[in-house]
Amino acid sequence: MSLDLPLVARGKVREIYDAGPDRLLLVASDRISAYDHVLPTPIPDKGKVLTQLSVWWFDQLAPVLSSFGASHHLISASDVPASVAGRAMLVRRLEMLPVECVARGYLSGSGTVEYSRTGSIRDVALPPGLAEGSRLPSPVFTPSTKAEVGEHDEAIDFAAVEAAVGEPRAAELRELTLALYSRAAEIALDAGIILADTKFEFGLSSDGGLVLGDEVLTPDSSRFWPAATWSPGSVQPSYDKQYVRDWLTSSGWDRVSPPPELPEDVVAATRERYITAFEQLTGRPVT
Repeated sequence: MSLDLPLVARGKVREIYDAGPDRLLLVASDRISAYDHVLPTPIPDKGKVLTQLSVWWFDQLAPVLSSFGASHHLISASDVPASVAGRAMLVRRLEMLPVECVARGYLSGSGTVEYSRTGSIRDVALPPGLAEGSRLPSPVFTPSTKAEVGEHDEAIDFAAVEAAVGEPRAAELRELTLALYSRAAEIALDAGIILADTKFEFGLSSDGGLVLGDEVLTPDSSRFWPAATWSPGSVQPSYDKQYVRDWLTSSGWDRVSPPPELPEDVVAATRERYITAFEQLTGRPVT
């Protein structure tokens, strides 16, 4: 897509445009990425789901942010060019912090791999006897680096966060991340969805205030499981892009060469999962 605005950056999924002093326009495409590669096959309506679900979550989480003296970056999802309506957000320009703030309430994915090897996730010790899909005794903060396109996010310990942003800010990030996750998990569970884990990104406003940015609590940045079928001990059914990751693994792709095209049935099933997550959480259709 092309807009009559200066392009600031192009990510795996989004284009970011200069929308004036202290403002950016974030436009979500239908591209999908996995294992740090952008796949050649888009998922119809995915960009709308990411944008509209983020907008909904910003509203739900505003009280939590306010209680910490923080805010979010959304200015408007309606005051955007007509050509990108439904998939664009006008946001405040921020100085983004160089860490991804990951919260986990359940053991899954790379967390399971590390736990099975060390009994912990970096410097966060976990009790013995957990399995894939187990609920953790309490949510944990397991941050990672923020990689550039084509590079890998790497899990880091809390000391690395302190080194990156300073001890007071690191403590604030951990506390706010866990508070946001806990509230979002409650909301999701009321809708019949388990929020297994998610990542948040934060930045600083021009006056130094902490601001929640990027997308929030979407199927791209979270693991959503149907609560009715949750059964620890195996990989859970999901309403997120784990379905695509699983297909890529079964396809024999080496994660190094250019990724394969997705079959039509995988595209349709992935789109259905994204739409289901949106509609079940918000109670309304994607527009």
